Amino acid sequence: MGSSNTGEAKDESPADGGKARAARSGSESPDGTAATYVEGEKVLAYHGPAIYDAKVQKSEFRKDEWKYFVHYLGWSKNWDEWVGADRLLKVNEGNIRKQQALKKHSSADKNAKLGRTTQNKPKGSTVARGKKRKGQSSIEEKETRSPEKAFTIQFPLTLKQQLVDDWEFVTQLGKLVKLPRTPNVDEILKKYLEYRSKKDGMVADPIAEVLKGIRCYFDKALLPMLLYKKERQQYHEVVTDNISPSTIYGAEHLLRLFVKLPELLTYVNMEEETLTKLQQKLLDFLKFLQKNQGSFFLSAYEGAKDVDEADEEE
Repeated sequence: MGSSNTGEAKDESPADGGKARAARSGSESPDGTAATYVEGEKVLAYHGPAIYDAKVQKSEFRKDEWKYFVHYLGWSKNWDEWVGADRLLKVNEGNIRKQQALKKHSSADKNAKLGRTTQNKPKGSTVARGKKRKGQSSIEEKETRSPEKAFTIQFPLTLKQQLVDDWEFVTQLGKLVKLPRTPNVDEILKKYLEYRSKKDGMVADPIAEVLKGIRCYFDKALLPMLLYKKERQQYHEVVTDNISPSTIYGAEHLLRLFVKLPELLTYVNMEEETLTKLQQKLLDFLKFLQKNQGSFFLSAYEGAKDVDEADEEE
């Protein structure tokens, strides 16, 4: 699971604690708005791009919205946190399918990575048993830490749904994104840079560097990590003669990169403060994608046959 956000909402000080909390907890807000979830209710909760089983422990009305203190079932209480309603889903058949779809996608990626790791492992390599050298324990701990614990990206709710729809189109319906896409990844990055320049009144070097990094990671990770098996033939047909994938693919595949970034950035040597700033910049970029979701993302994909026929007509 990703890092806990227990600091999102702090308890009141002793001076105002009792009465203030009493006024804001319960099933209704001061203006009569009922809480969507009740204490003790089992729910599904987003944490990063994954969905976990959870249980509502408390609910309070804070800053004009309901907040829920949830416990992730099967996980340590250290992960308990306050979340907004946009992070929770009711337990029903449709939402359970979403959870299973994301879990299946994640498992497939991990199995593929495990296969690559096994293949690359030198034959006959062994680790001597016995006492560990001084410092070896801390090194191993660093190398085996969970990527999600080291670096997390919180996805806006509508982009999480976009990922689920993307998975269903390709793996369940056998449809593909028609390529080349407009706008492509390069154009989206350029639009974001223009948006930030206009908002900030100048082009900030750190932002430009982050965008260069996103483009580089996208081009390198697309084929080995971001494509579903059914999309590989299409890749080899459209990415030829050293053409950059970022000039062919669009927002649909760019969004998949953000699911993989925590894994890709886990072992990058980066100060904690720098890592935090990077998380903020990436979240801002995701909000930009969300703001332009209607124009950046396709609402429907095309069958492989449809894509071929459309290309022939052109």
